[in-house]
Amino acid sequence: MTVMIAIEKAEKTFSMHLQGGVRLPVVRGVSFQVEAGECVVLSGPSGAGKSSILKMIFGNYRCDGGRIAVRHEGAMLDLATAEPRAILTARRRTIGYVSQFLRAVPRVPALDVVAEPLIATGTSRDDARDQAGRLLRRLNIPERLWSLPPSTFSGGEQQRVNIARGFISDLPILLLDEPTASLDAANRAVVVELIAAKKKDGVAMLAIVHDDEIREKIADGTVDVTAFAAAA
Repeated sequence: MTVMIAIEKAEKTFSMHLQGGVRLPVVRGVSFQVEAGECVVLSGPSGAGKSSILKMIFGNYRCDGGRIAVRHEGAMLDLATAEPRAILTARRRTIGYVSQFLRAVPRVPALDVVAEPLIATGTSRDDARDQAGRLLRRLNIPERLWSLPPSTFSGGEQQRVNIARGFISDLPILLLDEPTASLDAANRAVVVELIAAKKKDGVAMLAIVHDDEIREKIADGTVDVTAFAAAA
C-alpha cells in the first residue's frame, strides 16, 4: 500500500504569551503512518492532543519538531518545514478537513457552501451544485433549505452541511474531527457509508471519533495519543 501520511517524532508546545510566556507541552514523539484506502482513528481522552495532531497535519498549527509528511502530487511534503504557500497548495489539492464546526461565509446558501470546493478546483458551477445537492439529499437536508444560509440551521443540520462540504472533493487525504458528534443514528449511518466509499476510492483518512460503535465500523487501525502525551 502507498503511505499517504507519515509522522515521525512530531511534537507541539504552546507558548502562553498572556501568562508570562509559560510553555505548555501538548504532544511529543508522535509517530505513525496512514496508507491509502484506510481510516486510522486517534484515541484517547479529551485534552490528550488528538485535535492538535489533526491541526498540525492540516497546517493550522506549526509543528515544533519532528516530521509531518503527506504525499502531495506524487512526492512527500514535510509540513513541518514547508513554506506557507506550499501548505496552502496542499490544502487545496491534497488535504481535506471536516472540523467539528461549520465556518461558512454569512448569507451564502447551503448549496453553494457545499459546492464551493469543487468550483475552486475548476468544476463548473452547475455540475458542482448538482453534486452538492446529491450529498445534501443523502444527508437528509431538505431541498427547501438549500437556498438558505447554514447559519439559520440547527446544530445537527450545520454539521451535515459541514460533512457534505468535506466529502464532496476527491482529495487523497481527509481529516475528520468528530464528524458524527451532533448526528442522529440515521445520519451517523450515512457518514459511515461515505467513509467506506472514500476507502474504496483509495483515500487515506485520519479521524477523531469518541463513539465506540462508529469507531468499530470505520477504523482500520487506532493510534493511542496518550502514548505521546508531553509531560508538563
